[in-house]
Amino acid sequence: MKYASDVRADGPSSTAGEILYEAMPWIKQVTGKTIVIKYGGSAMENPELAAEVMADIVLLKIIGINPVLVHGGGKAINRVFDKFDIPVEFVDGQRVTTDQAMGLVRMVLTGEVNQQLVEAMNAHGNMGVGVSGTDAGVIVAEQANPALGRVGKITRINTPLIEDLVADDYIPIIASIAIGEDGGCYNVNADIAAGHIAAAIGAHKIIFLTDVDGLYENYPDPASLIAEMTLGEAEAMIRGDKLASGMIPKLTSCVRALESGVSGAHIINGTVPHALLLELLTDSGMGTMVTGLASAQFLNLSPVGKFAAKLIENR
Repeated sequence: MKYASDVRADGPSSTAGEILYEAMPWIKQVTGKTIVIKYGGSAMENPELAAEVMADIVLLKIIGINPVLVHGGGKAINRVFDKFDIPVEFVDGQRVTTDQAMGLVRMVLTGEVNQQLVEAMNAHGNMGVGVSGTDAGVIVAEQANPALGRVGKITRINTPLIEDLVADDYIPIIASIAIGEDGGCYNVNADIAAGHIAAAIGAHKIIFLTDVDGLYENYPDPASLIAEMTLGEAEAMIRGDKLASGMIPKLTSCVRALESGVSGAHIINGTVPHALLLELLTDSGMGTMVTGLASAQFLNLSPVGKFAAKLIENR
C-alpha cells in the first residue's frame, strides 16, 4: 500500500493535465495522417538525444500518426573518410563521391546509421524497419553532375514498399541511397529525398530536424527567426541571396512538397529535447512553419483510418 502523502508530497498538479488538454486539438489534426521526418546532421550525433527522438516518434505512432523517417549521416561519413584517408571535397554544397567512396557511403548509411536508429526505435517495440533507398527501388536517381561522381539527382520515388509498411503499422526508416538508372547506386541529399518522398506518398506534413532554431531572414540574428511563412515567401527567399547553403536544399524540399499538396512543412531544432512534440502538439510550437496552398487539404491523398476520419467529420 502506498499513501498519497508519500507519492504526491506536493499535492496534485494540474500542469500535466493542462499540457495534455492543450495537445488534444493538435492530436486531432494529425491523427491518422502520414508525416515525413528528415533527421540528420548534428541533431543525430548525440546517441542519448537520438534515442529520445526515436522515443518521441514512437509516441507519435501510438497517438495515431504514421511517421516515415528519412535520414542522412554526413558526419558519420566524414569520420569513415578520415579513417581511410579519403579526402572530403564539396562542390556547391554537395559531397564529391567516387566509386570507392560510394561503397563507404552506402556502408555507413545503411549498415551503421540506419541500424543504430532502428535499434533505438525498437527499444520501445518492434515497429522500426530499416530501408535503403535501393530496396524495392524506393529512390531512383541519375547522375547529377559528372564532376560529383556518384551523386544522384532523384528521378522518381516508388511508393509501394513505404505504403505497405505504413499500412501494416511499421515505421519506415529510410537511408538516403538511391538505385541508379544505370543500375549502380547514388548518394542523394537526404533533405531532397525527404521532400520527394513526402510529395510521392501524399504526406500531411514534412518536418526537418536540424541543428538551428529554424529559418532566419538574416542568419544568425535571433530577431530574424521566422515563425511562419507562406509558400510564395519561401520561393522568394530561395530566389534571393540570404539563405545559408545548408538551408537551400531544406527550403527547396519544403517548396516541392507543398506544391505537391503537402499541407505544411516545418524546420525545427532537433537538438532541443522533444522538439517534435513541441512543434506538433502545442499551441506555441517552435521553429519555422511553411504553409502550403489554401486547397492543400483537398490535394492530400494520404489515406486516414476510420477513427481519424471521424475526428474530421464535424469540420
